[in-house]
Amino acid sequence: MAGETFYVTTPIYYVNDVPHIGHSYTTIAADVLARYHRLRGDDVHFLTGTDEHGTKVQRAAEANGETPLQYADRIAANYQALWERFNITNDDFIRTTQLRHEKVVRHLFEQLHERGDLTLGEYAGWYCASCENFLTEDALVEGNCPDCGKKAEWGSEATYYFRMAKYEDRLIAFLDEHPEFIRPQARYNEIVSRVKDGLRDVSFTRTSLEWGVSLPLGEGHVTYVWIDALVNYISALGYPDGDLYQTYWRDGADVLHLVGKDIIWFHCVIWPCVLMALDLPIPKTVFAHGWWTNNGDKMSKSKGNFVDPVAMTDKYGVDAYRYFLLREMPFGQDGDFSETALIGRINNDLGNDLGNLLHRTLTMIEKYAGEVVPPPNVAAADLAHRSQEILDQFHRHMATVQFSCALETAWEWIRHGNQYVEKMQPWALAKDDDKRDELNNVLYSLAAILRVASVMLWPFMPTKMSDLRTQLGLRPEPETFEADGTFTDLKPGTIIQKGEPLFPRIED
Repeated sequence: MAGETFYVTTPIYYVNDVPHIGHSYTTIAADVLARYHRLRGDDVHFLTGTDEHGTKVQRAAEANGETPLQYADRIAANYQALWERFNITNDDFIRTTQLRHEKVVRHLFEQLHERGDLTLGEYAGWYCASCENFLTEDALVEGNCPDCGKKAEWGSEATYYFRMAKYEDRLIAFLDEHPEFIRPQARYNEIVSRVKDGLRDVSFTRTSLEWGVSLPLGEGHVTYVWIDALVNYISALGYPDGDLYQTYWRDGADVLHLVGKDIIWFHCVIWPCVLMALDLPIPKTVFAHGWWTNNGDKMSKSKGNFVDPVAMTDKYGVDAYRYFLLREMPFGQDGDFSETALIGRINNDLGNDLGNLLHRTLTMIEKYAGEVVPPPNVAAADLAHRSQEILDQFHRHMATVQFSCALETAWEWIRHGNQYVEKMQPWALAKDDDKRDELNNVLYSLAAILRVASVMLWPFMPTKMSDLRTQLGLRPEPETFEADGTFTDLKPGTIIQKGEPLFPRIED
């Protein structure tokens, strides 16, 4: 339903390194959803940001001869600049070093302590500083973290434990009642299986670390970085009394956390247990996407095969990069990044299919109708009906966060437009004065096909679709699906402005 609230978040990105393809993937996906829901008429709030405390940040800062805050300031600025470059329309950018966040973290810990959900104890065990994750002996792989492969560290310190085991039965019941909470299905099955193996209390404070949110629970206690990070989703809304919190985090609100599959335990187990402890609403959905490999190999610093999003967009353009990431693999699965595949998408999908349809349409309107979209004599009822079918299918895919399927549906419509040109042969109709009305019908229909396509594709490629719409004589940014997505609502008499090709062919 249109007109609802929609709150979409990315994970806040750890500032121990520069942004890479994985960061851009999640953020572009969130931006596409935010733009899409705005076109649906929804009240959207889109949050991203940076996670700036913890062992990794402190060590990285020391290695660079900076204070942790100086280091975090510099890296956070890199993220903000990149999101501006990628036309990301986030409504807020939260940093965990901001006072507004630290105040909420302290307040939340006080609440947990008052409710008896924090107990003082001693932690002794293995810890992965790279993943900021506590590990059991059984989880280690030859002494290394099973996720990142780096050497685990043994440590002991005083800590406050969150009584997570207390919420095991309640969490299992919640998962049984809300299968839509974790998507895709494979991730839901994974978490349910792990939770039913039993939950343990988890260390929520550190005393061996200085770079964290200091807590009024005893001398030297700072937050464990992961719970500090999770709180951002409500601290950015002004929890507990802020208007944004009341609007976007109420019971039944449509809240979607987009995360990588490696951090679902924190988001799908620890986070809902904390919210249960505080009697707060739990988000509607956590969607865990897959990882990108590079020509079949897992990306890593040591291999030097990380895909640099800045280099890729310098070379091929931001919109082509946005399109490729969400078109190439089903959201939720792993996929392989190939520059050859990217070039193929640009030349075939964007150039041959979409770009060619626009060029042919504008050329014929220019040649046969004096650069003005002509009035149709008879509305193309079959095309109007097909347009509505396509849009309905597109909306179903977007509702389930299946970007590649939604884009394939849009391309089905674009291919239909090219087939329509071949079937109707407007160049032949133009030779017969008695078929002028039929020619006008065809030219109008082609412009209408492109107009509908531009609305579907605008969340994915906003700059190029604004260019396409300008060439069609339309306002650059569509207002809503209702206002811009109806096939028969294109106004005759619209003056086209034919421009340069949207996606020039790339010669490999």
